[in-house]
Amino acid sequence: MKKLKLSGLLFSLLLLKANAQETAKQVFESPNMKEAIAKHKTVAILPIKTTITYKRPPKNYDESSNKSEEESMATNLQTGMYTYLLRKAKNYSVTFQDVERTNALLKQAGVYNNVDAILSDSLAKILKVDAIIKCSYSYEKTASEAGAIVKTVLFGGIGSKTASGALTMQVNDGQSGDLLWRFYKSMNENFIGNATEVMERMMRKVSRNFPYEN
Repeated sequence: MKKLKLSGLLFSLLLLKANAQETAKQVFESPNMKEAIAKHKTVAILPIKTTITYKRPPKNYDESSNKSEEESMATNLQTGMYTYLLRKAKNYSVTFQDVERTNALLKQAGVYNNVDAILSDSLAKILKVDAIIKCSYSYEKTASEAGAIVKTVLFGGIGSKTASGALTMQVNDGQSGDLLWRFYKSMNENFIGNATEVMERMMRKVSRNFPYEN
C-alpha cells in the first residue's frame, strides 16, 4: 500500500512538470508588413515592460521589493529574448542589436525609463536600427506553490495553476513608426515553473509566427 501511495505521489509530481497550459493567442499583420520588413537589416529589442501582480497579495508583500523584482525580470526577459533569437539567428532575415548596446544608447539619450512616451521612429533613430521590437509581460500569481502541491497530491489534478503570464510583442517600422506586426499570448503555469520558463515557452510559440522567419 505504501508503495502504491509513493508511486501515485511521484506520478502526480511528474505530471506537474508538463508544459504550461495554453490559452489565448492573437496575431495581427499590417497589409504592408512584408514589403516593409524586406527592407529591414537590423532590429532592436527594447526593454520589456514587466508587471508582477497578485490575485491575493501575500502577508509579507512589499511594494518596493515587488518593484525591484519587476525591474530585474524586465532585464532578464529582454536578455532571454535576445539570446533565444540569437540562437536561432540562421532562421531569420535580420540581425538583432545586442541588448547591452540598445540599453546603453537609450540611457545615453535619457529615455531608458521612458520608452513608452517616445515615438517608435524616434527610438529607431536613437538606436540606428531599421525596426524595433516592443514587448510587455504581465505575470499574475494566483495561488501559493504549497497549495498547488497539496491539491495535486490529494486530488491528482494536473492543472494546479499558481500563476499566469501574458506576452504582448510588436514590431514597428523604424522609418515610419507604423505597427507592422503584433502578437499576444497568454499561458497558465503550474507550481514547478517560473516566469522565465513561461517566457521561453512563449518565445517558441512566437517563433512560429515571427515575421522575420526565413
